[in-house]
Amino acid sequence: MSDTSSSGTLTLVAAPIGNLSDCTPRAVEALRTAITIACEDTRVTGKLLSKLGIEEHGKLVSYREENESQMAGELADRMAAGEDIVLVADAGTPAISDPGFRLVRECRKRGLPVTTTPGVSAVITALSLSGLPSDGFLYVGFLAPKSAARIRFFEKYRDFEYTLVVYESCHRIGKFLDNLVDTLGPDRCISVCRELTKLHETVHSGPASDVRDRVAKGSQKGEFVVCIAKDGFEL
Repeated sequence: MSDTSSSGTLTLVAAPIGNLSDCTPRAVEALRTAITIACEDTRVTGKLLSKLGIEEHGKLVSYREENESQMAGELADRMAAGEDIVLVADAGTPAISDPGFRLVRECRKRGLPVTTTPGVSAVITALSLSGLPSDGFLYVGFLAPKSAARIRFFEKYRDFEYTLVVYESCHRIGKFLDNLVDTLGPDRCISVCRELTKLHETVHSGPASDVRDRVAKGSQKGEFVVCIAKDGFEL
């Protein structure tokens, strides 16, 4: 374990998922005072800093899925030498279906301090808005893009006792809901959330077949979060 008496700290900063006002004062201060910000896309984070009135000053470092394994070690080395690092994703909380897990793991392995400025997460936002049971849930991120893999997932968790929370893209949401209705049945209670916290936020909750029809009639643009209640639950 490293000597942490003079090491830097990793701060995970949750970014807004749509509404800039959801960026907390602590998050803004962490971004403002950071010397180095590791971010998923420097262009996206650069725009966020600009909107917050924060000068970039060359502090952005690319930390994305493609280079995460390498950068985790390099950033941890810099922390061990005394440098504070801020980690931010394009939207939401780092390490939750976004890069960050490997860096946090590396810091834990070395005994380097990690803290956070907690904030928005699409998982929790969708679950709280859905009206579905929230006493327990399983978040699984994005499912495999092929229909056969999605169907296997639905079959495996058909009788799961808690709510399932899944991310899906605008390109696959229609087929996703078709597979869900065909596998779990038209009466399975679900909630489909789109563009959370944004101007055109929509939340459709109810029987799967009805929700599918409502989603099909609306805009297919944006990011989707789907919550699936346990079998037998009704709104």
